[in-house]
Amino acid sequence: MSVYFTLNIISHFIMIFLLTYYLTTLLQWYNYSFYRILTKHHKKLWHFYYFVLPIIVFLVTDILRLYIVFYVCLIIWIIAFGIWLYRLDKKLVFTKRVIRLFVIVLLFTILNEAINIIDHLDKDKAYISALLYLAPLVFGFIVAFLYESLIFRNYAKLAKAKLAKMPNLTIVAITGSYGKTSTKNFLEDILKERYDVYATPRSVNTYKGLVNDINSNLDPDTEVYIAEAGARAKNDIRQIANLLNPQYAIIGKVGLAHIEYFKSLENTLSAKFELLDSKKLQKAFVQRDNKTPEIKESYKENINLITTYPPEHKNITTSLDFTSFELKINGVYEEFQTKVLGSFNVDNIAACILVALELKVPLDTIKKAVSKLESIPHRLNKIVTNNKLILDDSFNGNLEGVSEAIRLSSLYNGRKVIVTPGLVESNTESNIKIAKLIDEVFDLAIITGELNSKILNDNIQHTQKVVLKDKSNLEGILKSFGQDGDLVLFANDAPSYI
Repeated sequence: MSVYFTLNIISHFIMIFLLTYYLTTLLQWYNYSFYRILTKHHKKLWHFYYFVLPIIVFLVTDILRLYIVFYVCLIIWIIAFGIWLYRLDKKLVFTKRVIRLFVIVLLFTILNEAINIIDHLDKDKAYISALLYLAPLVFGFIVAFLYESLIFRNYAKLAKAKLAKMPNLTIVAITGSYGKTSTKNFLEDILKERYDVYATPRSVNTYKGLVNDINSNLDPDTEVYIAEAGARAKNDIRQIANLLNPQYAIIGKVGLAHIEYFKSLENTLSAKFELLDSKKLQKAFVQRDNKTPEIKESYKENINLITTYPPEHKNITTSLDFTSFELKINGVYEEFQTKVLGSFNVDNIAACILVALELKVPLDTIKKAVSKLESIPHRLNKIVTNNKLILDDSFNGNLEGVSEAIRLSSLYNGRKVIVTPGLVESNTESNIKIAKLIDEVFDLAIITGELNSKILNDNIQHTQKVVLKDKSNLEGILKSFGQDGDLVLFANDAPSYI
């Protein structure tokens, strides 16, 4: 009896730990939203195999007192969980928040075990006993979320107070369906020729991420702060606009990149235009192809502050080595050249030029800065190796961007290989278009992931195809099928949970 008793306690701790680990991993992926885990996660069978099924097995075996069966199932689950964890390319990061959550769940588990030891329920109430063993998971997450909410509310107040103490700070906020990070980095490189500039790191673009960035990284002596504003739901960007109250806003091209979240282009446009809801707005630069959505009362007065971009332009030349173009500025066509690849980047750079001019950066300084711009890592980034030319466009997941990467690849005089999962946050029609473009240009297509594999496989007719469900085998596949002198385009990338 004592052996079973000890094994029961150990097995309960292991079970709660694995359930917590799985759930916390997904919460971290989906910005701590249970709704997004349930509705947006593509591999829903994972929920069954690693969360629902173990709970069902535990409840049944505990009620029927089939302890040995549960121990065997637990061992199988641990092995399966270990394999799942090993194959993940985006593992759980043990941040302070994650550690606090685990500690809270552990404390509830210890308390629960103590209660069960002191007041052991009899066999007639076995189902209640079994359910109580899951209580630490439920109460632990509830308490952890309430605690985090209180902490963050305080943290948000600190961020607003810090910005209020920097009255001379100029804030530029950037949104759009794609190109936000590239535009942010280009603008930072241009403005730092004249100002002390700080831009949000990597792809930090949520309200919580910006609050943390302001509190942790924004130096009080900064003159210009450049921030991205991303959204997965209505009012996400309005919340960011109310936090930052930027003097300048850039709304890049809005397309179908987030159609699975907003359901229609009109809803996406409406969400992006929430960036105009700033009390300090002086000018907003909006990509000219964007239609103006229904105007909200909160930013109605700021509509007159919109300037569309790019201005009149001509002689756009793009190649695998450079991009050049002419923009009409103050009635005169001015020539710009950059090492950044892709015709779509003409729009991104044009927006940066207009903001820089608005901030009184001399035109000659802007031209020099544009000529020195480098491609952003993983965004149509050219890498030359000893025996291959690589175009790393793995962070680009929209139709226009991938289409341009394919067009540039077509200029290469040699064998061409594409590695892609297709377009993740998009629709079937867009993926079919990508498949047809691949068919026209590439000699080999390596299709990664499961989400779009059938669509791409069915619509790529002539190009040699390799369907790769497990990306851990990618390096071996490239060695087996690749040749010296290949151009390899990494077009979009999706984590293994896609």
